[in-house]
Amino acid sequence: MNPLKRLGRRRASVLALLATVALVTPGTATGAPDDVKASTLGAQAAQSGRYFGTAVAAGRLGDSTYTGILDREFNSVTAENEMKWDATERSRGQFTFGAADQIMNRAAARGQRMRGHTLVWHSQLPGWVSSIRDANTLRGVMNNHITTVMNRYKGRIHSWDVVNEAFADGGSGQLRSSVFRDVLGNGFLEEAFRTARSADPAAKLCYNDYNIENWSDAKTQGVYRMVRDFKARGVPIDCVGLQAHFGTGGPPASFQTTLSNFAALGVDVQITELDIAQASPNAYANTVRACMNVARCTGITVWGIRDSDSWRAGENPLLFDRGGNKKPAYNAVLTTLGGTPASTRQTDAPPPRSAAAPAALPSRFSWSSSGTLISPKPDATHNIAGIKDPTVVQYNGKYHVFASTASSSGYNLVYLNFNDWSQAGSATHHYLDRTAIGSGYRAAPQVFYNAPQRLWYLVYQTGNASYSTNPDISNPNGWSAPRNFYSSMPDIIRQNIGNGYWVDMWVICDSANCYLFSSDDNGHLYRSQTTVGQFPNGFTNTVIAAQDSKYALFEASNVYKVQGSNQYLLLVEAIGSDGRRYFRSWTSTSLAGSWTPLAASESNPFARANNVTFPSGAWTRDISHGEMIRAGYDQTLTIPACRLQYLYQGMNPNASGDYNTLPWRLGLLTQTNSTC
Repeated sequence: MNPLKRLGRRRASVLALLATVALVTPGTATGAPDDVKASTLGAQAAQSGRYFGTAVAAGRLGDSTYTGILDREFNSVTAENEMKWDATERSRGQFTFGAADQIMNRAAARGQRMRGHTLVWHSQLPGWVSSIRDANTLRGVMNNHITTVMNRYKGRIHSWDVVNEAFADGGSGQLRSSVFRDVLGNGFLEEAFRTARSADPAAKLCYNDYNIENWSDAKTQGVYRMVRDFKARGVPIDCVGLQAHFGTGGPPASFQTTLSNFAALGVDVQITELDIAQASPNAYANTVRACMNVARCTGITVWGIRDSDSWRAGENPLLFDRGGNKKPAYNAVLTTLGGTPASTRQTDAPPPRSAAAPAALPSRFSWSSSGTLISPKPDATHNIAGIKDPTVVQYNGKYHVFASTASSSGYNLVYLNFNDWSQAGSATHHYLDRTAIGSGYRAAPQVFYNAPQRLWYLVYQTGNASYSTNPDISNPNGWSAPRNFYSSMPDIIRQNIGNGYWVDMWVICDSANCYLFSSDDNGHLYRSQTTVGQFPNGFTNTVIAAQDSKYALFEASNVYKVQGSNQYLLLVEAIGSDGRRYFRSWTSTSLAGSWTPLAASESNPFARANNVTFPSGAWTRDISHGEMIRAGYDQTLTIPACRLQYLYQGMNPNASGDYNTLPWRLGLLTQTNSTC
């Protein structure tokens, strides 16, 4: 059988990207959403492709008020002390990562990005390093420390403070005296950055310092000259971190100028350790506004969560008071980011025990199915037998559905939109082979809005994993020509695919990374990874995320973020002992983690004919390739925790013949055992 025809029975799935937020109804002027508003710092920062993070101390992770704020508000984490030299290599060559791992793993499990802080710093340095006077010895020690620590977290940290606070205070604009400068000379900075690039080529490499916020200061100018020199000579440097430990007046008047001038050198800028004495709302707003006004200001980190957690505790410099309550500065920051405070009440202490907790997914599911909602609409040039593999988002008051069209001559894609499901059957079908997407094999679509890039993505299979983009989802002629995520099939897939086919690409993102899942009709679920900033490029590290027998883990994977929880839901289509299609399900706290069975058997499936009722008549015994109705439309693929709905493909149980001409139709499942 022609493998491309065989491939056409499946669908590539969704592309996902950043913020985990509930979205407000967007504007109606175009197919690109207006700015969405969130009620937490990290979620709102993510709408502009930025992060809003905090410094975290491992010793405070047992404090429920502390972790409650951490998990709710921030999408980036910096270890306060746990990744510094005295914490990771107290004795030469003897590395300890327990506390750093605790912070790293906790952040990863919750989809929070991680900044690495710091590799080379004259302070918090063990005495054995400070006492080295031989240049070759110190060079080897420094490079080994950088390489070992970065290798430990390779691919998991988005930005590293490679060198910290190397410039002197005062009017010299020169490097400060330190063991590194005194023994190795000024060249130690370049060597540190080159070593870091070799250790983790994907991480952003930053120089980080304090008192470099005022453009006219000699120290600022010294750092600027270094970065300009590095960029001119090809020394790897990607970002400058400005610590921003401000007095009561907040940032200097030239702060935005400083950010812009560094960015003009071709580096990102990040506010890395923000705190402001007495936490003036206006001072905080001015600081955040300066970042928002500079496109290459990619994120903000406050140096601690509550005033009591701050190294400047006596100055009450943070966004939350000692009881964990939001201060006026919090609302000033959220509003400046573009968000909306959740309420006017100041307290954000844990809710009383009687308050309702977020709904959890049940361990068993039951469903009711509609009748056939969407059928093929052949025309003079499209002799279509089946419509299948749907993807759907609700945006701008309409459902937007993309699906595969199947016929004896092959597969392509179709688009339709409608206001409610009663109109689905009469909606106009727009055939995408008439657009830049083109003719030839295209199948298994999924659509989502990339919030940081302000662009819609349509992902589908072409024999490779392909995508097109469009600024307006409602314009079927706006899609770009296909582009591929991979140059060729990853080796691990080639080695395990056997007689199967590479199908059903599905992309989902947390706040740090995007993951591309795919199947092989041979019992394997694969996962590749890139960063949110690199997407759609850079998918590497392809691994087997799950495996089972051929028909137990067949194809059509879906992965979603469950709203209001730290939980992800995985669905995979299986073929039952009766030859009929159904879905199994698993959960995980991390997209990169292992998956725990939820409803994952024929007797307890996620969705199968035996847990679906058909009030309008049992028009199908297959519950096959489809997609959840999402709570939003962005790259995070967030779904509600209850009252689930699933748009799927089914067909007449008596149908037979060539797979490409089977009469697949689309119907809608609605969960009937929701507890909320």
